[in-house]
Amino acid sequence: MWSYLSLVTFENLHEVRRLCHWGPVIALTVIAVCSSMAILDSIIWYWPLDTTGGSFNFIMLINWSVLILYNYFNAMFVGPGYIPLGWKPEEDTKYLQFCRMCQGYKAPRSHHCRKCNRCVMKMDHHCPWINNCCGHQNHAYFTSFLLLAPLGCSHAAFIFIMTMYTQLYERISFGWSTVKIDMSAVRRFQPIMPFSVPAFAATLFALGLALGTTIAVGMLFFIQMKVILRNKTSVEAWIEEKAKDRIQYYQTGEEFIFPYDLGRRWENFKQVFTWSGSPEGDGIQWPIHAKCHQHTLTIEQLKQKADKRVRSIQYRVVEDYNGACCPLSKGLNTFFRTPCTEEPRIGLHKGETILATRGTKWWMYGDKVLDDEQTKAGARLRGWFPRRCVEKCHYDTAVTSAMTSETSSEEKKVK
Repeated sequence: MWSYLSLVTFENLHEVRRLCHWGPVIALTVIAVCSSMAILDSIIWYWPLDTTGGSFNFIMLINWSVLILYNYFNAMFVGPGYIPLGWKPEEDTKYLQFCRMCQGYKAPRSHHCRKCNRCVMKMDHHCPWINNCCGHQNHAYFTSFLLLAPLGCSHAAFIFIMTMYTQLYERISFGWSTVKIDMSAVRRFQPIMPFSVPAFAATLFALGLALGTTIAVGMLFFIQMKVILRNKTSVEAWIEEKAKDRIQYYQTGEEFIFPYDLGRRWENFKQVFTWSGSPEGDGIQWPIHAKCHQHTLTIEQLKQKADKRVRSIQYRVVEDYNGACCPLSKGLNTFFRTPCTEEPRIGLHKGETILATRGTKWWMYGDKVLDDEQTKAGARLRGWFPRRCVEKCHYDTAVTSAMTSETSSEEKKVK
């Protein structure tokens, strides 16, 4: 017993705690409800195990459940792969962004995740349903889960529909004069227990979950495959779009070529899905387009970062805000139109300065201007806040000079 407990390290327990989050709780509940109800409906009321078809159907239901859970837990616990803390390449650091939180450089295609508090290899997004990032090492598991979940739920939905139809066939007149279904096999089969009202309600509820999951997760699967076949991530697709907007806005005449698209969809597909289960590459160096080099995308990111500073607008805080997600005290429109995102809210105090980069009619997103000590310590406060709490102001000289020096340093790096 003690030898077994000695294998449970703190790191293992930290990974297990990923389950204690609303995303995995809801996802596993949906999987459990749909799979268990499909098996019960099939065995008890629709397709008994003493028939060849019933046995095959039962095996398929178990198969879906095992495959879905296998890929789900691998996506959660294998993780995306992280850049080592304090990582620094031997050369070309001027083309890379420095992460103040990890105290190291960001490798090409890596991004810092505020939820995981680490720089993630080939980060696609942070998924609340697995309470982890989707990235280099678990991208194939995550996408396989997105494929298998709709397939398994479609099978379960078919079982639910046929169970309700066969059990209610002689109790309710459906009025389907043109629909002819042979019910002789159903009449010969005597169910273990009667199809009661609670059983009908549970089956109907499970049918709603199965159909909703099939539609929602199926759409996510097609979105993922769209970027995978171009060897991109969701973050990189957004970077490419901003690159085109930047070139068009400044009329620079540049031609931006996405460096990781290998030209053929099959080659791009193999960068994520392999027979061994492990993705291609080490998460640092990547195969690239013939007209590009390893730092083509990181240079573009530095240009966009410098451009973002230039375009940011300075606001002064005129009303305190405690950082609540839906602050009723800030008005009904602010309360009901809060951004539907897991990005943080930041508390505000009257007199503080904010550099806003984007926003909606009722909310804004930006960085709080910190003092020198906080900046040197690597602190950074950014997030959403109500628009009514701030007012636009003229640039302060000190802030403007700081922004100018940072922008010029970034431009020197790019050059």
